[in-house]
Amino acid sequence: GLSVALLGWVLWSRGDLGPGPDRTDPRPVTPAAGYSSEEARTIAVFEEAAASVVNVSQVYESFDPAARTADGFAVDAGTGFVWDEAGHIVTNFHVIQVPGSDIERERRIRIAERIRVALDEEFVYDAEVVGVSPDHDLAVLRIDASPHRLHPLDVGTSADLVVGQTVLAIGNPFGLQRTLTKGVISALNRSMRSPSKRRIEDVIQTDAAINPGNSGGPLLDSSGRLVGVNTMIYSSTGASAGIGFAVPVDAVNAVVPELIANGHVSRAGLGVILDESSSRLRFGVEGVHLEEIAPGSAAERAGLLGVRLIDARTRTHVRGDIILAIDGTRVRSNPDLYDVLQRLEIGQTVPVTVDRLGEIVEVEVTLQAVG
Repeated sequence: GLSVALLGWVLWSRGDLGPGPDRTDPRPVTPAAGYSSEEARTIAVFEEAAASVVNVSQVYESFDPAARTADGFAVDAGTGFVWDEAGHIVTNFHVIQVPGSDIERERRIRIAERIRVALDEEFVYDAEVVGVSPDHDLAVLRIDASPHRLHPLDVGTSADLVVGQTVLAIGNPFGLQRTLTKGVISALNRSMRSPSKRRIEDVIQTDAAINPGNSGGPLLDSSGRLVGVNTMIYSSTGASAGIGFAVPVDAVNAVVPELIANGHVSRAGLGVILDESSSRLRFGVEGVHLEEIAPGSAAERAGLLGVRLIDARTRTHVRGDIILAIDGTRVRSNPDLYDVLQRLEIGQTVPVTVDRLGEIVEVEVTLQAVG
């Protein structure tokens, strides 16, 4: 005990048991151990691909009556990426769609009158809309930028993706340019509804954080190749919830060239306007209610009937045909019809079963191209 007490007194007297001296100089920096191989690859992919990712915004005019001046203010809408050195930019259709507009209800496509693309803070361009495909939630814009400022992404394939594979999402959430998130492919062969209520097949599900501002941005594999276009999240709050979806690149690679060439994507259709009422049991019949038949359309040539005026004096109308089945597949709603038509080819002749004022009629329709 005396030995321990003596040792303690010696240490205390030397200051070894008391507080150290105050330090007024910065702490020395401990050298880093270096990046792991995975970190190094992620950094390299981001640095290589970041210059290809752009900000897409809608521009609206504000008028100051006192100063009698009009200015444009931009609303950050989403992300896009450089497709080629001709200045084509790929993004989601809903990024350039007028907020709150509904294609089915309004029966027309409404996109912002002015769209702006920013390569970075210095180089900002007004964009021309080249083509849109609401069915795939894709749009192609074009900017008049010098080719040396445009850095197209390398394109991969979605055919050989596997669950668990590393993916990276680069986007513009909340107006913050070029934000990187990383995750894995959570599932494949998902499906989702597009802005036009058509079904998009083979959708990629990922747990890489995708926020609303990431819409239209690229989903990359670990080699930096484009494998999908980030389009939506599944969340009750609108915040990233670990369930994000991307349109597969194989669909993008098929649709984008057609949008550049024609401005739209042709698909098989009837040439009709459907009743978009939320009730599927109007008139006590569950099916697809035809409202109008386009003149010269496949439906008109087959003898399908829309809503008709039978007494001009009393403005009495009679309902149109109600499609019950097409090509042998029962359809109970408009999305059901869209799903069947998506599997059929332009020029293909198929049987269509309708309820015509209580009588079951079957007609043959040769499907036409619709945009």
